[in-house]
Amino acid sequence: MLRRGLLALFLLASASSAWSASDSETLPIRSRQISNFEVGMSTTRFGALEFVGGLEVTSPNPLFGAVSAIRFRPDGSSFVAVMDTGHWLEGAVIRDAEGRLSGLTDLTATPMADRNGDVGLAKWKVDSEGLALREGQAVVSYEQAHRIDIYPDPGFAASTPIGSLSLPFPIGELRSNAGIETIAVSPKDSPLAGAMIAIAERSVDKADNLLAGILDGPKRGAFSVVRKDPYAATDGAFLPNGDLLLLERRFSFGSGLGMQIRRIPGDAIKPGAVVDGEVIFEADMRHQIDNMEGLDVVVRPDGEVRVIVVSDDNHSILERNLMLEFRLTTALTQ
Repeated sequence: MLRRGLLALFLLASASSAWSASDSETLPIRSRQISNFEVGMSTTRFGALEFVGGLEVTSPNPLFGAVSAIRFRPDGSSFVAVMDTGHWLEGAVIRDAEGRLSGLTDLTATPMADRNGDVGLAKWKVDSEGLALREGQAVVSYEQAHRIDIYPDPGFAASTPIGSLSLPFPIGELRSNAGIETIAVSPKDSPLAGAMIAIAERSVDKADNLLAGILDGPKRGAFSVVRKDPYAATDGAFLPNGDLLLLERRFSFGSGLGMQIRRIPGDAIKPGAVVDGEVIFEADMRHQIDNMEGLDVVVRPDGEVRVIVVSDDNHSILERNLMLEFRLTTALTQ
C-alpha cells in the first residue's frame, strides 16, 4: 500500500473510534465526469478495452476514500465495496442519458466488526483489501492481520464474521503489508465450478511467483501466478467463460503510476500450476488513472461485458478516487 498522511490517519482514527457495529454514516458525494481516458485525446480503444466513461469522486466527509475492492450486484448499478480502513461502503451508480457514469447515490459507510464484535480498531487489525460476494455471503480478505472472513449477505454491515476460509499454503508466508488483495468467485459452469480463489499482492514463493490458492471445492489447493515486476496484484474478477482478469498496479517516483490487466485462462488455474496470461490493457500517467486497486466484471442484460476499476486515494490530497468503466471487445468475451 502507498504511504498514508499522518493527518488523514488521525482524522480517520477519530471518526471511527466512537462507532458501534450498528452505526452507518451517509456520505455526501460530488462527482465529476471523465469523458476522455487519455489526457487531451479522444481515443476510446485501449488494448482489448474500450473506454465508456468515468468519475472522479470527492466528499466533504473525511471518512470517504481508501476503496480497495468493489463488487456490483446483479442489477449492475448497486454495489458493495470495502475501504482499507475497515469499513463497508454501499451505494449505486447513476448514469446519464447516454448510459455513461454520471454519479454515485445512496452512499453509506459502516465500520466492520471483528469476531468479538469490536469496531473502531487499529488499522492493522481491519485492513480490508479483497471482497467477494456469493450466495448468502460477503467474503473479505484482510492483510497485516492476515485472514479471510465470511459475513452474512444480507446483513454483513451489522454482523460479526460467521466463519472463515483457510489458505492452502502457510499463512506465515504472507508479508505483513503485501497479503491477499484479490479474492474472486468463479462462475458455476466454469472449470473451477464456482470455487473461490485468492492471490497475494506481492508475497511470493521460492520461485518468486505470487502466492495463490483455490480456497474451496474439489480442486482446493495452492497455485502461483507469474510475478510481473514492478507490478503488484490488487484485484481480480472472473469473466463469464471462467477466465480471470487480474488488475495490477505499479508505482515509482521515477515513472509514476501505472496499471495493467492480465487475462488468465480459467482452465489453467489448478493445484500446483504456475499461471500467466496475456496483458490485454495497459495505462500510465498519460491516462486518467491513480492508485488502481479494485476491479469488477459486470455483464449487461444484452450480454455485453463491462470492466469497472476503482482507485484507492489513501486519504491523500495528492491522490484521487476514480471509477472507470470499459467495454470488453466482443472478440475477447468468448
